Amino acid sequence: MKTIIEPFRIKMVESIKMTTREQREKIIKEAGYNLFLIDAKDIIIDLLTDSGTSAMSDLQWAGIMQGDESYAGARSFHRFYDKVFQLTKFKHIIPTHQGRAAERILFEILANEGKFIPSNTHFDTTRANIEYNKGAAADLVIEEGKNPEAIHPFKGNIDLDKLENFINEKGVENIPICMLTITNNSGGGQPVSMENIRGTSEICKKYGIPFFLDACRFAENSYFIKMREPGYENKSCREIAREIFSYADGCTMSAKKDALVNIGGFLAMNDDDLALQARNVLIVTEGFPTYGGLAGRDLEAIAQGLDEILDEDYLHYRIRTVEYMGERLDKMGVPYLKPTGGHAIYLDAKAFAPHIPVEMFPGQAIAVELYRIGGIRSCEIGGIMFGKTDPETGQYLPPDLELVRLAFPRRVYTQSHFDYVLEVIEEVYQNRKNLPGYKFTYQAPLLRHFTAQFEIAL
Repeated sequence: MKTIIEPFRIKMVESIKMTTREQREKIIKEAGYNLFLIDAKDIIIDLLTDSGTSAMSDLQWAGIMQGDESYAGARSFHRFYDKVFQLTKFKHIIPTHQGRAAERILFEILANEGKFIPSNTHFDTTRANIEYNKGAAADLVIEEGKNPEAIHPFKGNIDLDKLENFINEKGVENIPICMLTITNNSGGGQPVSMENIRGTSEICKKYGIPFFLDACRFAENSYFIKMREPGYENKSCREIAREIFSYADGCTMSAKKDALVNIGGFLAMNDDDLALQARNVLIVTEGFPTYGGLAGRDLEAIAQGLDEILDEDYLHYRIRTVEYMGERLDKMGVPYLKPTGGHAIYLDAKAFAPHIPVEMFPGQAIAVELYRIGGIRSCEIGGIMFGKTDPETGQYLPPDLELVRLAFPRRVYTQSHFDYVLEVIEEVYQNRKNLPGYKFTYQAPLLRHFTAQFEIAL
């Protein structure tokens, strides 16, 4: 069939407050031109993130009613543990209140001063947790992953030659862990191939370096492997996911993505000593090891979500939605990161608004205008999120990519919503030469994009 319908029915609706352009202009200015600081009630289509914004299923809500809220050894923990273990085979599974909590525990133990953590591309919270603990985060994505126009089936791959050279340059003793983000969020939601995952695992084993996955979108990555990698077309996404995890020594997971819940995550591994240290940190900062900052009902919802996310009818619909958006943008001539990834469309801000210098944040200019014109909240993933200033020269160091991410909450919006988003993007693009640049009036030392304030750079 040509029309890919949503593989679900809608039982409950949430009203959207419609605002005028004049109202939105006042709202965005009062928010310091930072979309994170706008109240959700003033957003028409919220594509800021796909994290924790999914619509849960009837079975997930039913599981919530069955949650066992015992402080220790709850029935809900055992159901959660069994589902994660069936999928990953990691023997130590530690629940946390979300993915960044798992990262914080892991890097508090491993990422101290003088240590280097290589990855394809670290996401913002991963990088921040490494740097907060005085470690250094290194991005080693393949060259195609830095070019928005390049067509490659697995642009999220880590460069294996660069990884091995990096290990030899920095010294094995200074690299406590290697990570792969699947899919590669900061690189446009691009998948990582099984061949690349296997190759990373082999290099890590060669040097005795633990290999961890940032697995928050493992199901979408599994679907891309099924669709794009020879030899996997007849395997189920569940089988592919299990093979992915078999090459790793552990993972962090934000269940707010591919476990279809609004809160939760976990840290999993096979190393007994590391797990003991992690549980000690967990008890001090998150909670007892069988709840880890979550209610029993949350653990039930995660367990159910890990089953539902691997439904291939759902994954087909999910990935096809992003492809549909890309096809429409192609017809409009709007530049975006190609090929389309798993959970979002990433507009190529430098090509979209080439008249705005990178130090005036073209991605932010586009994101602000999408809200002003259509009430759409998106997220800049460029200089504001990842740019740095050289401490010696004071020179601005932009990241390789300047993107605007429109992330799609799972099972929330219908095709008419997406068509509306396309109409707004087209209007902004047609008037792109009028977009102004922006400059900081306030920025925090870490994760500045969450709380920064801006003004128009005239």
